[in-house]
Amino acid sequence: MKIVIIGGGFAGLKLARMLNNKAGFEVTLIDRNNYHQFQPLFYQVATAGLDASNISFPLRKIFQKSRNVRVRLAEVKEIIAAENKIVTDIGEFGYDHLVLATGADTNFFGNQRLQANAFPMKSTVEALQLRHRLLQNFEDALMATDNNDLQQKLSVVVVGGGPTGVEVSGAVAEMKKYVLPKDYPELDFNAMKIYLLEGSHKTLGTMSEKSSKESRGYLEKLGVEVFTDTVVEAYDGETVSLKNGTTIKANTVIWAAGIKGNVPTGIDGGLIARGNRIKVDRVSRMEGISNIYALGDVAYMETPRYPNSHPQVANVAINQAKNLGLNFIRMLNGNSHNLLEFEYDDKGSMATVGRNLAVVDMPKPKLHFKGLLAWLIWMGLHLFLLVGVKNRVQVFINWIYNYFTHDQNLRLIFKGLFTPRKNNA
Repeated sequence: MKIVIIGGGFAGLKLARMLNNKAGFEVTLIDRNNYHQFQPLFYQVATAGLDASNISFPLRKIFQKSRNVRVRLAEVKEIIAAENKIVTDIGEFGYDHLVLATGADTNFFGNQRLQANAFPMKSTVEALQLRHRLLQNFEDALMATDNNDLQQKLSVVVVGGGPTGVEVSGAVAEMKKYVLPKDYPELDFNAMKIYLLEGSHKTLGTMSEKSSKESRGYLEKLGVEVFTDTVVEAYDGETVSLKNGTTIKANTVIWAAGIKGNVPTGIDGGLIARGNRIKVDRVSRMEGISNIYALGDVAYMETPRYPNSHPQVANVAINQAKNLGLNFIRMLNGNSHNLLEFEYDDKGSMATVGRNLAVVDMPKPKLHFKGLLAWLIWMGLHLFLLVGVKNRVQVFINWIYNYFTHDQNLRLIFKGLFTPRKNNA
């Protein structure tokens, strides 16, 4: 069975590992990067808490001892379903079964000015670009001509009150409190404002009321100004314009307000659902096509428990990949008419705001944790999910060091290695 997997994220990597060294399978894993990225910790790279290499792992290293999984670094240009092939920038690949695990990208909801000026954080490179901007702003602030100029250079606006927005806001606030006054004694960090803007009535909208209330309290305790029921209309690189008519001056806007599926060219537009996700059945098969599947953030699957599709989180992607892997094994064994249908068993959700400040919700049994215990649970799970023992050890050492020193040691501005995203980039 010749299987092509597009995407080396949580879903694509899990499926390739399930089929690794299984007789009867020939697997090609295609990704635009040669590494797996651990998205939940992008914000720590952006705020100089972790090095990019700590949360990235080479795909080829994972499959060094594989007899049947091959990795190709390529950009997918088009899927030609009628011919069972995909077109990439390095050539064409045929398949018996195609799996789309292309994940999601930042959703600016068609606002071109926001897209041109705000900073997304959906890849390692984008996290590094954001780190560059944050650190360079502090250098530029040393040359500020007046208090208004200083405040604009120092101020950070985070749009989106989900886990990513909450976590990056807390991380920047901890930098302001513990690190930056020591690095820049010439600057008055009372002028630095950190805003978290959320369009709905609460932060962490998918979590419990307790978690929402506690996360907001933690943020405000760290000095973050939280505004709910607040919608951003525009940002020109200097001024954030809100729907209520007010404005905020800031040189840095971090966009964490939405995602959309990465759908390759060649997929019928009639199969695209809300959030730019591909409609699939209960075995992750694309509607109307017997040998193309979609997993994770790019898949839209309706089930009795989730009539509006599953949440776009890593655990859903991993478990969908497990289910599809088992079904491929059944197909190979001639059991194509008795495939396993997928349903997501939610183990809970969590978010961290800062050291000793986190919230955890568990549905079965219904439990809620906060503070230090929740923070330890959050750290343990993320260490477990990281790929590679070395990465886990390095991240753990970094966290211990940061905990006792209140310091991140990765505040490095690399010039010339890549083009940092600027206001009009």
